[in-house]
Amino acid sequence: MFNGKRHDSQTGENERSREAASFLGVPVHLLTMDQTLTRVADAMREKHKILHVALNVAKFVKLQRDEELRADVFGADLVGIDGAGIILGARLFGIHVPERVAGVDLMHNILALCAEQGYRPYFLGARPEVLETALNRLKQRHPNIAIAGSHHGYFKPEQEADIIEAIRVAQPDCLFVGMPTPRKERFMARHRAGLEVPFVMGVGGGIDILAGHVRRAPDFWQRNGMEWLYRVLQEPRRMWWRYLSTNLLYAGILAKAMLHAPKSAIRPSRVSWQEKQPG
Repeated sequence: MFNGKRHDSQTGENERSREAASFLGVPVHLLTMDQTLTRVADAMREKHKILHVALNVAKFVKLQRDEELRADVFGADLVGIDGAGIILGARLFGIHVPERVAGVDLMHNILALCAEQGYRPYFLGARPEVLETALNRLKQRHPNIAIAGSHHGYFKPEQEADIIEAIRVAQPDCLFVGMPTPRKERFMARHRAGLEVPFVMGVGGGIDILAGHVRRAPDFWQRNGMEWLYRVLQEPRRMWWRYLSTNLLYAGILAKAMLHAPKSAIRPSRVSWQEKQPG
C-alpha cells in the first residue's frame, strides 16, 4: 500500500531516467502502484501538472493507425501499463515491468488518498444517472471525501468550453475523465494547459465500475491476465469480436517485430506475469 513518502526531487530525476522505456516505439513507464501514487501525491501537493494515460492492448493497436491518438499518448507525462498483454509483450523484448498498474485500481487508490489527505477530485464522464450512482457509492465508501464537482460525459462540442471553465472554477486537485478512447485522450491533450488541474487521468469505464454498473473480474482472473475474457463472458455478443480482432492484430504486431528485430533485442524475462502481481 502507498506509504505517503515524499519524493525527493534529485532522487526522483535519477529514478525517472530508469523508469521510462520504449515498447516497440511507444513510451511506457515502469512504475509500481506505490511509485505511481507517489507521483500523484507530489503533483497534488506541489501543484505541478501530470497527465496520465493508461496503455492497454486495444489502445496500443489503435494508435498504430491513429496519428492523433498516437500524439496524445506520446504527449502524456505518465503512460501506465494497464493491460496484461502489454506486460507480456514488453517482457518478451526484455523490458522488466515490475507490476501491472490497472487504471481502475489507480483511481480507487487516488480516491482513498483524497479522502485521507483532503484532496478534492472532479469527475467528467459516464451517463448522468451512472455518474450520480458512482458519486453516492463513493461517499458511502469514503464519507469524508470532498468532491470538487462533476459533469456527465454526454455533452455537445459547443458545451466543452463551459465545462472547462466549470472545472477551472472548481479548482480540483485531480480530474478523472471517463470517456472512451480516443475521445478522452484528445480531450485531455487539447485542454491540459487550460484545465489548471495538478493530476489528470483518463479512466475509460472506471466511473461505471465505481457505480457498480460494470462488474470487475475476480482477483484470480486479474492475477492470471484473463480480465479481458471475463469481460467477454459478461457481454459476449458485444465484446467477443472486439477482443478477438484486437488481440489478433496485436499478435501480428508482436510477430512482425520479432521477425525484424535482432536476436539480441528479444530477451524474454524469466519473471512470469503472474509472479509480480499484487494480492
